[in-house]
Amino acid sequence: MSSPAITGPLPLLPLRGAIVLPGTTQPVDLGRSSPAMQAVRAAQDRARGGAGRVIAVLLRDTSAATPALDQLYPVAIACEVVQVLAGTPGRTSVTLRGLSRVRLHDIYPERDYQIAEFDTAAEIVHEPTLAYALAGALQDLVKQHDGLQPSAAKSKARAQAQATILAERSPSLIADLAAAHVELDGDERLALQQETDVVARLRKVIELLSHRTNVLQVKRDLDRYVREHLSKHEHDALLRHKLKAIQHELGESEGEAEERALQDLERRLQAAELPPEVRTAADRELGRLRRMNPQSSEATTCRTWLEWIADLPWSPATMTADKLDMGAARSLLEANHYGLQKVKKRVLEYLCVRKLAPDKRGPILCLVGPPGVGKTSLGRSIADALGRRYVRISLGGIRDDAEIRGHRRTYIGALPGRFIQAMKRAGSKNPVIVLDEIDKLVGANLRGDPASALLEALDPEQNTAFHDHYLGVDYDLSKVIFLCTANDLGTIPGVLRDRLEIIQLTGYTIEEKLEIARRHLLPKQRQENGLSEVAVEVPEDVLLTLATQYTRESGVRNLERELASLLRDVAMQIAEGKQPGLVVGADEALRILGPPRYYDELAAKEPSPGLVTGLGWTPTGGTILFVEATLTRGTGHLRLTGKLGEVMKESAQAALSLVRSRGAELGADAAVVRDLMKHYDVHIHFPAGAVPKDGPSAGIAISTALVSLFSRRPARVDVAMTGEITLRGQVLPVGGIREKVLAAHRAGIRDVILPDRNRKDEPEIPEAARADMRLHYVKHIREVLDAVLLPSEDVEAAE
Repeated sequence: MSSPAITGPLPLLPLRGAIVLPGTTQPVDLGRSSPAMQAVRAAQDRARGGAGRVIAVLLRDTSAATPALDQLYPVAIACEVVQVLAGTPGRTSVTLRGLSRVRLHDIYPERDYQIAEFDTAAEIVHEPTLAYALAGALQDLVKQHDGLQPSAAKSKARAQAQATILAERSPSLIADLAAAHVELDGDERLALQQETDVVARLRKVIELLSHRTNVLQVKRDLDRYVREHLSKHEHDALLRHKLKAIQHELGESEGEAEERALQDLERRLQAAELPPEVRTAADRELGRLRRMNPQSSEATTCRTWLEWIADLPWSPATMTADKLDMGAARSLLEANHYGLQKVKKRVLEYLCVRKLAPDKRGPILCLVGPPGVGKTSLGRSIADALGRRYVRISLGGIRDDAEIRGHRRTYIGALPGRFIQAMKRAGSKNPVIVLDEIDKLVGANLRGDPASALLEALDPEQNTAFHDHYLGVDYDLSKVIFLCTANDLGTIPGVLRDRLEIIQLTGYTIEEKLEIARRHLLPKQRQENGLSEVAVEVPEDVLLTLATQYTRESGVRNLERELASLLRDVAMQIAEGKQPGLVVGADEALRILGPPRYYDELAAKEPSPGLVTGLGWTPTGGTILFVEATLTRGTGHLRLTGKLGEVMKESAQAALSLVRSRGAELGADAAVVRDLMKHYDVHIHFPAGAVPKDGPSAGIAISTALVSLFSRRPARVDVAMTGEITLRGQVLPVGGIREKVLAAHRAGIRDVILPDRNRKDEPEIPEAARADMRLHYVKHIREVLDAVLLPSEDVEAAE
């Protein structure tokens, strides 16, 4: 670890600011005629073309032109003159390479410069092992320090200097190279130059470098925090800066724009004519908004709430005047809806009561019926007849009561409930609001009970002060006419159903469907498919085929789809430049729609023991269903299949008990019945096993099938029946008579057996269906059997 031997004397190069360390290269700026420059030239002359050597020493007193020994620091650096270049006018740039430390003991003048006599300053190393350990630690610290440097500070020269430090093995040189590599101030660098104890110098460099490394680490951590946590604020600041620039171009400041927005909001609140308690709440929130930072999230929430308050219709001035011309209302209903006479009569009664007692709160009508019969469109017709705004709220699938009552403002993205949103859309305090698919509400769950949340809005005694959680103030819904629609009355909760006046809409007859298709569906689909200017006609026989062989429904929705398919084909031919026929015949319908989807089910059934035709009711209308009974080897058990509900299973058990106990009375040999039940099981099946079936109305059909099975007498399949059976054979009334009779009519059945106590329902059956059918009313199962069972010898004739 000894320094290279330098012999003297050598020219003295006094420096005023530059500090040279051994092993490093340092450029210095000298005056061309200065003693320092004369010393450099003398060194070059002595070297005779080689690299001249000088003794570089820092002046204690920078004002001395010819310094004395005591004006110099005692430890100097023997340097080699690497390069001399002309600099700025009158100046020369000299590059020095430090060789080793020397200690001055005398100086004397030589022409225009000074000569220095010196001794090599011995490097002191008391603990070599410690010196090597400190040197290794310093090299690691240099690597860490450079790794923390910003990208802009990294360069190829700096990377080479780091590589030189890491490759060096001398602790003394490692300390000097590291000191030159790091940015140090003059006093720190001078102290390291004067220090000849290698261990002490290494400690000092490590201390200085550690401090700077910690500073860089903290700076990097802060930069990362700023990038990760303040990026949104930077983005917002950029947007605000752009906004200021736009406002500057428009000649307005940010404060002016915000104040103008607040004044506009205040004018809107004044124009809304708010109730006193709502006015108090709005003024309080407006005052808070003026004191807030406009960019804060709370200010946004407050402003949104005030805008909702300003946009809602509060004043009676927003109400539309009712048009209570009953003649016009009747004409409108007749024009928009064919059939549905009972429903239209009830709607007209409702409108008449509104005319005579406009301030009274009328009932809430609930239109219940199968899909496609015109429930929702009736709501729009009522709004048109009254001249009121119309708003529809779809309730299907709502599972959160906050959708009805609104979310509290504390939640991010909170909104008012469906009723308040509907009032804003209507812009009127007395619109007609249709609550569509009220039976599709999800029941009570972890998010509350949406059906119960409707009670306050629909109850006339409560809706004068409907409380929405988002608004936080009461809102008057008493001027609103509410209409509800549903497919299945059974799924509406009882407490909600109790507040509704139920109006049943049943399915259409074939004749009604054809008339609706001619009057409404065909003109609508012509316009929908761009054929309003083309006289395309669909003949009566094609409409009948569509209604009977391509659709089987209570409403007309699928019939409209089939008509749309026909007209789309015509539109496609016209668009392709062809000349289609303007009358869509049966052959064209077959080509476009394909083979019929429904067939005559009765034609596929032959009279046989144990087969009976029954009638059922579903939320989509009436339907025919077949009951099949047979015997299988067993021990007298009853087996039921066909996806049956509990009530239907119990009805089958009652029918079997009736036949077993009164078989002889009903035409089946009691001894034969008992003998069969000892060795056979009875299997009753309802085809279309994927369709759920329930209710007691299949009781007489099951009883008839069992008697037919045990007596081996076939039953007429062209006679349909419905009714509940008791253990004594009495036939009890059932519901859904109109839908069931219409289903039988659609299926081509002309004889229907009904309970005698259902005679009261006959007026509800359309006149066209009654004229085409024979209705048989019965009180006991014997009357059913007499009308349906064929004698054994008539089997071949029936076939």
